[in-house]
Amino acid sequence: MVFAPMNEMLDHAWKNRYAVGQFNLNGLEFAQAFLQAAQEESSPVIIGVTDAAVGPLGGYRLIASMVELLMEEYRITVPVTLHLDHSSSIESCIRALDAGFSSVMIDGSHLPLEQNIALTKRVVDAAKGKGASVEGELGRITGEEDGTVVDSAEGMFAVPGECRQYVRETGVDCLAPAIGSVHGLYRGEPDLQFDLMVQVREQTGVPLALHGGTGIPDQEIRKAIAAGISKINVNTENQVTFTAAIRKSLAEKPDLYHLRPYMAGHRSAEGQRQGKDALVRFRRRGGRGQEAGKTTGRIPAALNSEKVELPVRTSERGDLPGNVLLAGRGGVK
Repeated sequence: MVFAPMNEMLDHAWKNRYAVGQFNLNGLEFAQAFLQAAQEESSPVIIGVTDAAVGPLGGYRLIASMVELLMEEYRITVPVTLHLDHSSSIESCIRALDAGFSSVMIDGSHLPLEQNIALTKRVVDAAKGKGASVEGELGRITGEEDGTVVDSAEGMFAVPGECRQYVRETGVDCLAPAIGSVHGLYRGEPDLQFDLMVQVREQTGVPLALHGGTGIPDQEIRKAIAAGISKINVNTENQVTFTAAIRKSLAEKPDLYHLRPYMAGHRSAEGQRQGKDALVRFRRRGGRGQEAGKTTGRIPAALNSEKVELPVRTSERGDLPGNVLLAGRGGVK
């Protein structure tokens, strides 16, 4: 398998008190930025693709081939997981697995518990035959994810006892419980339920995923990791910053019609000064590397949180927190 199994990556993250970032593809430029940044920071990375993005990006096989070829071109040596995010059907999960994805998420959170369990078990059976990992979801995470909207009236927190039953009966490698985060932009302050995270982690014994990572402050990120979070999803802030940078470039040069200067600008120093660095922010969580098992290679203590009250450490680069992979965690302003 070209791509790293997510379960090994997240197990290492939990044991060493850090979290791995998942960053979603929205085009070639995103894949380039994520891979280059991960390699520069010696950091593992999970590249996510939602069901809704698969078609516009050319299909499962093209996506897997693109990321694999970029890894070869850039000589990527850090662990990379290719993950299908928020799939609602076993058919799409199987197509992703057949194309080479090393991880899939089946989101049956809108279903009654027993139906969610039955659907997830089918996906787990299919994935295990290919050595791939599976993420599931319980509760209803509010906000918008690729056109799917869950309003506050529909949202509900995960129930620890149901999480235990779900994990035991399905065998998922990772669980995304609804614990107060929001997909998309926050319309107020984040309200993460840290006690609930601890209860779910203790009840299930599997790594937990925090969806809706945009806009969550550094200190709450560290508390979440200490409470059991091993995977943090970020998509919105990358898209907001990328599109804002394009608007800025076109406003400054209204006659510009060549695509490459502003589409590739985020890979240059000038582009980063223009705010396009959100595409590569996850590298700023990367700290000093640690040696993992032979199957996953070198994985650093990104988002390290040995204790909740730890102060921010200064990295060797001077300007970056040594235990924060995403810089500017105050979110989108």
